[in-house]
Amino acid sequence: MNHAQIATLVVLAAVVAALLSDRVRADVAAMAAAAVLAGLGVVTLEDLGRGLASPALVALASLFIIARALDVTGVMGVIIRSAASMTDRLGRASAPLIISLCGALSGFLNNTPLVILAAPVMQDSAKRLGISPKRLLIPLSYASIMGGACTLIGTSTNLLVDDMARRQHLPPFSLFEITGVGLAIAAVGALYLAFVAPRLLPSTDGTEPTPALSELAPPLKLVPGLVSVTIFAFVLGAAAGGLSIAVVAFVGATALLALQVLKPEEAYSGLRPQVLLMIGGMLVVGEALGKTGLAFQATNIVAGWTQPLGPIAALAVIYIATSILTEIMSNAAVAVLITPLAIGLAENLGVAPRPFVVAVMMAASASFATPVGYQTNAIVHQIGRYTYMDFVRVGLPLNILSAIVAVWAIPKFFPF
Repeated sequence: MNHAQIATLVVLAAVVAALLSDRVRADVAAMAAAAVLAGLGVVTLEDLGRGLASPALVALASLFIIARALDVTGVMGVIIRSAASMTDRLGRASAPLIISLCGALSGFLNNTPLVILAAPVMQDSAKRLGISPKRLLIPLSYASIMGGACTLIGTSTNLLVDDMARRQHLPPFSLFEITGVGLAIAAVGALYLAFVAPRLLPSTDGTEPTPALSELAPPLKLVPGLVSVTIFAFVLGAAAGGLSIAVVAFVGATALLALQVLKPEEAYSGLRPQVLLMIGGMLVVGEALGKTGLAFQATNIVAGWTQPLGPIAALAVIYIATSILTEIMSNAAVAVLITPLAIGLAENLGVAPRPFVVAVMMAASASFATPVGYQTNAIVHQIGRYTYMDFVRVGLPLNILSAIVAVWAIPKFFPF
């Protein structure tokens, strides 16, 4: 091994250890890794530019601003309050409807703010229905995760994997290209949440009283709200029509500022720089893995193990490895590390790489077994005062089901 490869492996091991320990913020660890690689000469200034100015980051930052506009103008609050009123009208049937609504919206809006707003609604609904909020909050998080995996913009992970695939000269994914696979997983997941999860969820109440929703979501501002919805619809329609998501989302976010729907300070508050910097830093690490040849060597090793078993087995290996790592590390970091390996493995096996890329997308989102594997899990873990084992008990079977469905469905929609 040469100097660059050794340095990259050491930095990679250090950043993975930092992410696993949870003692260092993920964005700090990722940016420190990028800085060390640049300082050692493993990556150049151009490599840093490709990582920190990635189209995925532009698209994600722009979508954060658009979601912030929907929140500030009261549109998201109207949706959530309307869902809350279902409880009084429909009784126990309202809970699965609200959870399903949040899952559906997560395909088009970032699921983190949705869960932040919906969690208090679920708590209030549970109290009105005389059940523990713990029986609803984990399903809320899981539904938002599965819904987000159904479109290219539903989760930042999908945008990131798409960007990594483009760097390997694969054609870009369209907005709904992965929807068939995502819906297959979501359908099985919905059945699990409806009939199995209630038997595994805790029934005792460990939550604290929360303020009324009208303290949590701003009132509707009619004209700004209509402008926000119109721009959001434009972004979705243009992206579905094949235009670059990064471009149309950037145009939409800029229009919201130009039309004064959002103040600059409000837009900045919605950017979530810790997420953007972490992704940017890990993209630089991904550049180093490719540039030094380590990714190529790793794919050769994995290909040697799986080649006698065929592409289905290789696809299962990629999915399971991504899923396991996602439970203990940032899903964005895992996506950056595994995507080049998945593409290289497919090419080594002489099959189409697209199924393997989709496997990374799905597995990096389908994080159910730990509260740290996905942001929405962390949110409901804190609000609902769940234990770590609550997620293991409810989420691990769902992880296994998702893996089985994904390995079956992906070749149906993306042949080898």
